[in-house]
Amino acid sequence: VQLQASGGGLVQPGGSLRLSCAASGSIFAIGSTGWYRQAPGKQRELVAASTRDGSANYADSVKGRFTISRDNAKKMVYLQMNNLKPEDTAVYYCNAMIQRTSRTYYSEYWGQGTLVTVSS
Repeated sequence: VQLQASGGGLVQPGGSLRLSCAASGSIFAIGSTGWYRQAPGKQRELVAASTRDGSANYADSVKGRFTISRDNAKKMVYLQMNNLKPEDTAVYYCNAMIQRTSRTYYSEYWGQGTLVTVSS
């Protein structure tokens, strides 16, 4: 099982980006998913999380600007980021709890990270 994150890049303050996370491999079900970020010199922090039924919660710093969504059929998770600020600059990682078969427990997987730089 692999998670592949993409969509990062350089954007000006106030701009938007959409991150994508594709899950591949032997997957029976995807449970909760999330996006985390790690800025230079800081600890990794949760940005947004989504349950399988689509319920979401967000870090206070991104509420009203970021939206997490998922397409269970396509095994995709997205993070729409609007009104980006310089303090959003970080490497963004996707995370998912994945059940590989109907007889196994959920295990946690991480994507490789995608860099988002917000700068003028």
